[in-house]
Amino acid sequence: MRRKISLLIVATLSIFSLNLSAKVTFLNAKDVKQRVVPNASPSKILSYYSIIKEPQKSIVNISTTKKIQIDNQLYDLYRNPFFRDFFGHGFDRRFPKKLERKSYALGSGVIVTSDGYIVTNNHVVANADSIKVSMQGTDKIYKAKIIGTDPKTDIAVIKIDAKNLTPIKFGNSSDLKVGDIVFAIGDPFGVGKSVTQGIISALNKNRVGINQYENFIQTDASINPGNSGGALVDSRGALIGINSAIITRSGGNNGIGFAIPSNMVKKIALTLINKGRITRGYLGVSISNLNSDLKSLYDHKTGAFVLATQKDTPAYKAGIKRGDLIIKINDRKIKDANDLKNLVGSMKPNEIIRVEVERENGITKTFRVKLDQMPDSNIVASNSNTVIKGLKLTNLTKKIRYTYQIPQDIKGVLVLDIKENSQADKMGFRRGDIIIQVNNMLIKNINEYKSAVRKSKKGIIYVQRGNFILPLVYKNR
Repeated sequence: MRRKISLLIVATLSIFSLNLSAKVTFLNAKDVKQRVVPNASPSKILSYYSIIKEPQKSIVNISTTKKIQIDNQLYDLYRNPFFRDFFGHGFDRRFPKKLERKSYALGSGVIVTSDGYIVTNNHVVANADSIKVSMQGTDKIYKAKIIGTDPKTDIAVIKIDAKNLTPIKFGNSSDLKVGDIVFAIGDPFGVGKSVTQGIISALNKNRVGINQYENFIQTDASINPGNSGGALVDSRGALIGINSAIITRSGGNNGIGFAIPSNMVKKIALTLINKGRITRGYLGVSISNLNSDLKSLYDHKTGAFVLATQKDTPAYKAGIKRGDLIIKINDRKIKDANDLKNLVGSMKPNEIIRVEVERENGITKTFRVKLDQMPDSNIVASNSNTVIKGLKLTNLTKKIRYTYQIPQDIKGVLVLDIKENSQADKMGFRRGDIIIQVNNMLIKNINEYKSAVRKSKKGIIYVQRGNFILPLVYKNR
């Protein structure tokens, strides 16, 4: 009897399964009826020779030398009392603590004008004592001088004394699509000029952590040591990028290479040639991207979140403040923090711009801001998402400041400890954090902190962590 029931159940389930699957349909590709060879002919082969023949003439090899100092491994041995007693005092003074050596490096470059201007990576020529250039079709070695460098984008321009060179043709990197065929041309490992082929794997890569200003083209075309500063060209042979870096664990190519887009290269190179240096617009804000918690507090879901405005900067003077979400610059929508950084960095000092922000209460405001010139260094902010509960706090007394070496200009409440497995612990509060602001209220002591948190069911706690300011979203239970 049990066996019959089991069979009945199985049969019933099978019928139900068949009925259910009958409602599902899939799209099928057409059947393959023929396979063909491209340009099939006994006397023809598929080749990219005619495409890369011309741009190869614009690629050069760059070799650099620079003096470096290394530790003298025998210095401590020479200072041994035994040697000083044996050879006499002052024996160790004959031997320097540092030894001077010459360092040699190889890279590639791209000719951009017929009279000898060459674009390469900044890291290829940085701090070089001598730069030598060689090129296809001649045994002559040219001495090069640096015209200008921009470490923040890793672009440099050098020049050789030559005429009637073959400059490369620039393509428009804004027109690129993932899947486009590309060729990397350079001088990997110093073995001579070579070409590798691949596709564009991704565009607008900006969290690689290589440069301060990033908008990389990612490609699987092999880029190896020595390819840096070489050309990435499209299927017409037009320059679409300058090869810059690879991601690798072994030192070899893993199919993840990055190139600086040609439009960025052209703009930076022209400025370096004409002015010798790059000046960028400066807004004066520390920013981060919106995380999921922050998005719940704003109507706009894209933009650059303001962590802080530095005192006496354009943003500070205009009225932009911590907690603002920058959503537009001159009617152009801002996608994220990197988008804002690249846009403002491409503008000129003293340029007047319109900055539209959304505040925590959902109100949008527009500010008229006159940009300053970017200083040499800037604070880089990071993201975090935490809430309160389980915190042991203390006011910043003189004794606490002395113990923890907290500067007098920092006001707030110090996180002494975090209860294990508490909400704060799980969300990421750290010992040593200083709570400096809750929503729009600056915090000076624990009472102000408690009062500010109780005023709203959810909001943002701003934490000073070392040199960074982080927004921590809280929700009262």
